[in-house]
Amino acid sequence: MLGSALRRALSTRNLPAMQLVRHVPASPSQIQWDPSANPAISPSGTEAFGALSAAIHLSGSNIATHRWTKAYKREMTQSRVESTRALVNTLAGLKQPPHTLLVASAVGIYGNRGNELLNETAAPGSGFLADVCQQWEEAAQPASQAGIRVVHLRFGVVIGPIDGSAPGALAHMVPLFRLGVGGPLGSGRQWMSWISLADAIAAIFFVLRTPALTGPVNFTAPQAVTNSEFTCTLAGILHRPAFLRAPEFALRLALGQMADEALLASTRVVPAKLQAAGFHFTHSIVGQALSAALAPTPSLSSGPKEMMPSS
Repeated sequence: MLGSALRRALSTRNLPAMQLVRHVPASPSQIQWDPSANPAISPSGTEAFGALSAAIHLSGSNIATHRWTKAYKREMTQSRVESTRALVNTLAGLKQPPHTLLVASAVGIYGNRGNELLNETAAPGSGFLADVCQQWEEAAQPASQAGIRVVHLRFGVVIGPIDGSAPGALAHMVPLFRLGVGGPLGSGRQWMSWISLADAIAAIFFVLRTPALTGPVNFTAPQAVTNSEFTCTLAGILHRPAFLRAPEFALRLALGQMADEALLASTRVVPAKLQAAGFHFTHSIVGQALSAALAPTPSLSSGPKEMMPSS
């Protein structure tokens, strides 16, 4: 969802971009790569890069579509860590490396922290997701050593449209709520850190044009919400009830470790670096983001015009 929206945003701004794909390229703007190979990109492929100004890496298998078996946990790790390492090694080896590398990460790096308010200076937490995120960010270190500005985009839950070829987390929730069987998960007191898709895209452009931003940057709205608040707001927008609470034991029985780390963990994050740098959110309230996502034709390019790059 995020990558598709970013490509559309680049296209509408007439900003040329090359896309790395694992299949045979379908257009001149695509370059084939294999993160498990050495080299990951053929010499002819790297020649097509030209003079890059920035690289953006959003790869990673979905954490919510499979039960976390040993095999799938290995895939979740490799799809993030090995692909980042392969891309970084390629970029660092270019005659003219890009000025900036943005690498996706997640607020899962903080672990289950209860009511603690977390900014970018908070120490990593514990658990599988926290460990994966730490390895993910560490894999980009060679880029920093090569003089590339590296920014780790620590995403919260991205709230985007439920229709389209690449739906996000909200698309899995809405059908249940429309049937009237949605409700809080567990106690509902756990904090959810989120960001609208429009703000996530605007923030990516903002980071690209703000050289002072380096290292981890929280990509979350200023106001995290509890799971109960999120579900009640979503139910209200859909004009449905939200009283069918999912017990913790049932979630653990059905989903295993994923339940504890992805659904029941409490992570209350603030975007301290974005705010200090002057970024302005279009959707600072969760109801605004949900209403925009559920609108017939939600806008993916909203955001203050001055936040967008001029070239």
